[in-house]
Amino acid sequence: MNINIEKCVGCSWCVKDCPVDAVTLENKKAKINDELCVGCRVCFRVCRYEAVEMEPVSLDRTVECDHCPIKCRIGQGHLGACRRYENQDGEIIRLDQPLTFDDVREYVAPAPKAELREPVITAIGVGTTYPDCRPAPGIVRQKRGDVEVVTVATEVPLSYSSVLVKIDTDVHIGNQGAPIIYDGREVGMLETEQYGSKMLHIGGVNRLTGGAAGFAAARAITEISNHRPVKLRIKDGARLEIQIGQPPVINGEAAGNMRVGCGSATTGIFASMFVEAADEVMVLDSHITGQLSRHVAGQVAGAKPTGVEPIFPMSTPGRYFGDHGPGWGGTSITDPRALIKSIDMNVAWTGMTILITETTGQNGAMFEVQSDGSLKDIPIAPKAQAALEAIRETCEPSLVSAMYTAGSGGSARAGVCRYPIKLTRAVHQSKVVVTVGGVPAYVMPGGGISFFVDVGQVKPGSFSWTPTPATICPLEYTMEVKDYEAMGGHVEAMKPFPAKEPKGE
Repeated sequence: MNINIEKCVGCSWCVKDCPVDAVTLENKKAKINDELCVGCRVCFRVCRYEAVEMEPVSLDRTVECDHCPIKCRIGQGHLGACRRYENQDGEIIRLDQPLTFDDVREYVAPAPKAELREPVITAIGVGTTYPDCRPAPGIVRQKRGDVEVVTVATEVPLSYSSVLVKIDTDVHIGNQGAPIIYDGREVGMLETEQYGSKMLHIGGVNRLTGGAAGFAAARAITEISNHRPVKLRIKDGARLEIQIGQPPVINGEAAGNMRVGCGSATTGIFASMFVEAADEVMVLDSHITGQLSRHVAGQVAGAKPTGVEPIFPMSTPGRYFGDHGPGWGGTSITDPRALIKSIDMNVAWTGMTILITETTGQNGAMFEVQSDGSLKDIPIAPKAQAALEAIRETCEPSLVSAMYTAGSGGSARAGVCRYPIKLTRAVHQSKVVVTVGGVPAYVMPGGGISFFVDVGQVKPGSFSWTPTPATICPLEYTMEVKDYEAMGGHVEAMKPFPAKEPKGE
């Protein structure tokens, strides 16, 4: 890598982002230390002024690391871009040793006792704790072996609540941060994506308590959590019909499959089939588009250089940053020809075949390169068709799922015991198990009792809402009676509950 001093303005982005500290500022100009540089191209990619010029790292003093797509060229005694591997006398060495569970045990929260993992009763139908000073409506004890267990159950109103909806699809539904509209009011926003899924965040205390839209947000959270169909609209984006456990309907069309992986992963998984399907294969994806001939997996599988240059900017060899739009793989490409920026006929050859598809294998097109570098449409060959079918068969069906997330505050904790701080600490020490309608909740680290629960596992109809506005969640705390007494539990309100009869042989 080299810096064009005339173009460099000394913004220091390359200095801050260089993972191996190979870039410094001297006299307000960037300077690259050739001894440290591994050729990761971060400086090239972040420079807004085209001041970084591509130059290959010297091969005689470096060793190539093949543990990720970056393929760092690491000098003797220096680290790669991930700072995990070092060139030690010409050999790439992982710096730290593999750890056993015993090595990390001190960082892992202890598992709760088996007797506490299921509540004695659920909170569904027990009633609500209000006002705060009253005991929760369901406080029952049960003998489980030698352990005295108590479950405190309440249908608690929670203003600090929302639902994170996961929609399995590559179809572009809107821009990140776009408002979500329900019954004409803004109730959430489109979040960043997860692997093959779009994420919608609906609700949250600021929306619930922020005016008239709060009632719509509370209703949307409740309807979604209760597995009912809900119609949403993304501002400047798609219209959605979603229901837990069902395929999403996007602009009136039900989604089929979610992707097996990004374009790079798909290229890697099916490289052995792709090399037999066509001379060049390109997998369109809105995040990472894959190109077989330059991808590491393609080279291992025997793919030859083709001289094909994609229109998208390169991330690492054979991997390109896509864009977002209504086309193939969630990109802006609706005509697959538009993916190809150029073909170098000094490398390519007449009759060379190109297969273009997407990460679900739903769409595919095949071309033959002509002597002048133009493309001729040809039928998809049998081996190419087999590759597309293999992708489709590997994909999972598109579904809608959701996590209800909330913070259990004053009312919920005061209805459990007289010393809420002791309850909170016991939860984080795994002495108390939190469930929602009997389903285990994941309690977030840090202060308070903030939790997630998969509403797909909770009995439909278990949630409600109240015009405070807040959502009503069936919440259970299960612990040993001795721990309940220690936190000032409402022991006077405890009622016995018969132990389970052992099942016969």
